[in-house]
Amino acid sequence: MIELALLAGGCFWGMEDIIRHIPGVEETVVVYTGGELKNPTYEDVKSGKTGHAEAVLVKFNNKKLKYENLLDFFFRMHDPTTLNRQGNDVGTQYRSSIFYFSEKQKEVALDKIKKVNASKKWKKPVVTEVKKAKEYYKAEDYHQDYLQKNPGGYSCHFLRD
Repeated sequence: MIELALLAGGCFWGMEDIIRHIPGVEETVVVYTGGELKNPTYEDVKSGKTGHAEAVLVKFNNKKLKYENLLDFFFRMHDPTTLNRQGNDVGTQYRSSIFYFSEKQKEVALDKIKKVNASKKWKKPVVTEVKKAKEYYKAEDYHQDYLQKNPGGYSCHFLRD
């Protein structure tokens, strides 16, 4: 059965490039979400004034990939302890966020944050916000599959042990 996840953890290019290779992921779409501005553009979002984050909408087969396991990858691909920053990208549009579609996803996300904090893997506490998914807006076509179209392009994402 296909389930949706909506994750933000810095520039969506690098996140999408990692997520697309996770077994069970069917499709990825880079989007803007979490703000109030209707139909934002990249120019709007990069200003940091829209409330939107760069995010990845993930369609996955929950018979092959559990939501909890997807979040395991999420917490490995970015630093969830840096507020409004990943790598060289700074601003609220690069915040660490899990936007949930169901109460079950919310529970799993909050539990995962507790486990990540308890693991002491990070020296600082996790700042990832957990918010109900709002309307999301597909980013411009040139952002979709960006690192496939532009090998060697900018990314600050990698899977940590």
